[in-house]
Amino acid sequence: MSELLLVRHGETAWSANGRHTGLTDVPLTARGADEALSLAPFFHDREPALVLTSPLSRAVATAELAGLTGGVPEPDLHEWDYGGYEGVTTAEIQRTRPDWSLFYRRFFPRATSFLPGEQAAQVGARADRVLARVAGTLSAGRGDVVLVAHGHFLRVLTARYLGLPPQDGRLFLLRTGTVSVLSTEHGLPVIAGWNTRP
Repeated sequence: MSELLLVRHGETAWSANGRHTGLTDVPLTARGADEALSLAPFFHDREPALVLTSPLSRAVATAELAGLTGGVPEPDLHEWDYGGYEGVTTAEIQRTRPDWSLFYRRFFPRATSFLPGEQAAQVGARADRVLARVAGTLSAGRGDVVLVAHGHFLRVLTARYLGLPPQDGRLFLLRTGTVSVLSTEHGLPVIAGWNTRP
């Protein structure tokens, strides 16, 4: 049975201290490279039918270190565009906006230095496009599909896979350097594994 395997890239300096890391191309730390290498046994006996990676270097490097060859960059797999909150932690944002939540925000501050960023629905639309792209491979049973990408994006994609609204991605905490498995049971979408490491 074909499954959809989600790989969150290894640790970066920004992910280690909770900074929103969207489109900034931050490399893996030494620990992040070790996390990626530790995933190789998981894929040792698997031959995925398709490997798609975010175009950002932290995802590409994770795929390579995990032994996933032939990865195809997929622009829709990039991380959430945080706009003006790029590089800022949630704690820093909540000092001035205590009720702020990424998954439920309505807007970014109106200041010339802030870019608009994406809303959850926009991230959900990208996730839907990725799921549509891999649907044929999965339904034909040609083998597993591996997506190597980013925490917030993969959480939204999981919600969409399960038929939930994009905002429900908040329910799925996703650690760096892990593999999660989306599958089916009796024809219905399920989570078969989450935050796993070999």
